[in-house]
Amino acid sequence: MELRQLGRSHLRIAPLMLGGNVFGWNVDEPSSFKLLDAFLDAGFNAIDTADSYSRWAPGHTGGESETVIGNWLKQSGKRDRVVIATKVGNDMGEGKNVSKDYILRATEGCLKRLQIDCIDLMQTHFDNEATPVEETLEAYAALIRQGKVRVIGASNLTPARLTASLDASKRLGIPRYESLQPLYNLYDRMNFENDYLPLCAREGIGVISYYSLAAGFLTGKYRTAADTAKSAARGGRMKQYLNERGLRILAALDAVAARQGATLAQVSLAWLIARPGVTAPIASATTVQQLDELLKAPSIKLTPEDTAALDAASA
Repeated sequence: MELRQLGRSHLRIAPLMLGGNVFGWNVDEPSSFKLLDAFLDAGFNAIDTADSYSRWAPGHTGGESETVIGNWLKQSGKRDRVVIATKVGNDMGEGKNVSKDYILRATEGCLKRLQIDCIDLMQTHFDNEATPVEETLEAYAALIRQGKVRVIGASNLTPARLTASLDASKRLGIPRYESLQPLYNLYDRMNFENDYLPLCAREGIGVISYYSLAAGFLTGKYRTAADTAKSAARGGRMKQYLNERGLRILAALDAVAARQGATLAQVSLAWLIARPGVTAPIASATTVQQLDELLKAPSIKLTPEDTAALDAASA
């Protein structure tokens, strides 16, 4: 399995990350264990989660995903085979918070739920611009000194705050964000490519994209309004993609998938994996069969014709 360096850090990950948002939410613990085992057994090594997963579900308070992953790590004994990425800063009852005190406390909670001594990649999930970037970075620097975090990354920061954070790390001589987790897929391109990609390329920041399949739209399951009615969880989100451009992208995916003998999901992920600057897209699965399909994406080599067709359709 090809491993890619994450930013300028010492972390090396396979070109597809497993999204842990479903664990403890719409995938129970035994099924989650099967997915995690299958992912590692196929040669992949990086798992993404967050302390707030799955706080959105009725009766959930957050931490459910980390708890499932922690139980799996303890039972499986596979800690040395996996890169664990999690996030803090989202609302866990105290609003979006990136103060030093909060990050230190939140990280302790992550470590306890994950049942590990050190988090490989700790990411700022959401920002709070009332907090100076220096304060947030100093919290992470302390955690790295204590051996509780290895590398740090960011997710939902504005380009200005990300730039300010990188400048502050350089000025203060403390660890910097080595990765960015942005919204990026064949449909959602403009914001990342215009506002973040030049910065990431210039600074050597790794990119691990979320919503890599546009919440399921790029699998081809949702092509009409009637299709969206089949899923209460995703139907509402699909409506933003069901337009002339979205259908044009699906048509291009249909054509490339037919040439490649692949599925639309596989082609969508293969396009991301081949994008300049992308280290690994993140994708979730709820069944082992679904996971097996996604794990074939890195082996698909798109032709220049394929790439041009997808680029043109999604421009």
